[in-house]
Amino acid sequence: MPQVLERAEGCWAWVVLLASLVTQGLTLGFPTCTGIFFTELQHEFQASNSETSWFPSILTAMLHAGGPLCSILVGRFGCRVTVMLGGALASLGMVASSFCHTLSQLYLTAGFITGLGMCFSFQSSITVLGFYFSRHRALANALASVGVSLGITLWPLLSRYLLENLGWRGTFLIFGGVLLHCCVCGAILRPVATSTAPETKEGPPPPSKTSAPGCLAACGAAIQRHLAFDILRHNAGYRVFTLGVMWMILGFPLPHVFLVPYATRHGVDEHKAALLISIIGFSNIFLRPVAGLLAGRRDFAGHRKYLFSLATLLNGLTNLVCAASADFRVLVVYCLVYSVSMSGIGALLFQVLMDIVPMDRFSSALGLFTILESISILTSPPLAGEAPGGREGGTWVAGYGDREERNSLDRFGCHPASPGLGTWNPIFPKHLRGLAADCSPAGTQGVNS
Repeated sequence: MPQVLERAEGCWAWVVLLASLVTQGLTLGFPTCTGIFFTELQHEFQASNSETSWFPSILTAMLHAGGPLCSILVGRFGCRVTVMLGGALASLGMVASSFCHTLSQLYLTAGFITGLGMCFSFQSSITVLGFYFSRHRALANALASVGVSLGITLWPLLSRYLLENLGWRGTFLIFGGVLLHCCVCGAILRPVATSTAPETKEGPPPPSKTSAPGCLAACGAAIQRHLAFDILRHNAGYRVFTLGVMWMILGFPLPHVFLVPYATRHGVDEHKAALLISIIGFSNIFLRPVAGLLAGRRDFAGHRKYLFSLATLLNGLTNLVCAASADFRVLVVYCLVYSVSMSGIGALLFQVLMDIVPMDRFSSALGLFTILESISILTSPPLAGEAPGGREGGTWVAGYGDREERNSLDRFGCHPASPGLGTWNPIFPKHLRGLAADCSPAGTQGVNS
């Protein structure tokens, strides 16, 4: 039965925009809440900072690294089926993660499977906007990215509430049901009647009339088609932009992972610490559309890449504010300034990419762009967890020391997640006697004996 094709820039385009907005909130906004569970997972699995940070790292990396596979699925089945498949995978991964007993299992379920599913839903919802919008493409991308801001605002608040009432296992189970709404959003993405829209193919392409290529040549042609290495070689703008974003990503996702545990480590109340991420998201709700409107103006059409570079520079300098002080009021100012730079990056990132590459190659260019970007995303949080100044400096990104230290404290009845240890000095064993005196009676007797 032939499908009814929608008209680009028509009324249904704005419904698709709403579906893309919700999808981005459910997927790209989700990794920002993983810091809420950092301490809980660290204590549950007796893991170090670096080991625990691999969970959000794998999740976020897969959200971007699955781009080439997503490009293949979009070309074969279209954006609608790909988004719905991604929602089902993301839900399955979160439900399975609620039954995990080791961090390795969590890496596979909540990290790999959920991240891959979110990648299918997120990147397909971005691609379909390019087919539905042409004149208002910059505005559409900016409005759709408001969904990320809504996700950043709501996911931490929902996570904190569910964590206190259901624990992390029950929370992950609920998240599995929430992520199924990506399937609803995918059902809205009707095919669009444009010459560049992805077509559903009934079978493999017919063989060449000259000579049948070998298996290796066929694989090379598929990689070339879906990863756009030719654009990377011959398009200097795409090459510079991709390498620059890879370098930026080494620091860009760290506040989303470590800001909450960093604040609680320095005595900030857990509810206030969770509120910091929500402040970033709430500010972006208003800032991203403004950034999108500015980027869509003809006066700035030729300067979007420079505006993106300025936003990236401001984002990097903003982190110095967080390093200067851990007072809650200072962190609030940090979140507000960080939101300004983040809104510029979010509104311009894909628009600049669309300006650099032709739209008919955007899907494959996006696939290569995201898989290179994921390399930085994968390594950034674990590297940060291993490089917070060491024991001598007494400064820890997540604030709870390493496994050996925690196990030694546990023998005296102390637990890093205990409310009374929010501001303890992590140098070990110099302050162990004082720490044990603040713990259970059994712990005090153990030290005195």
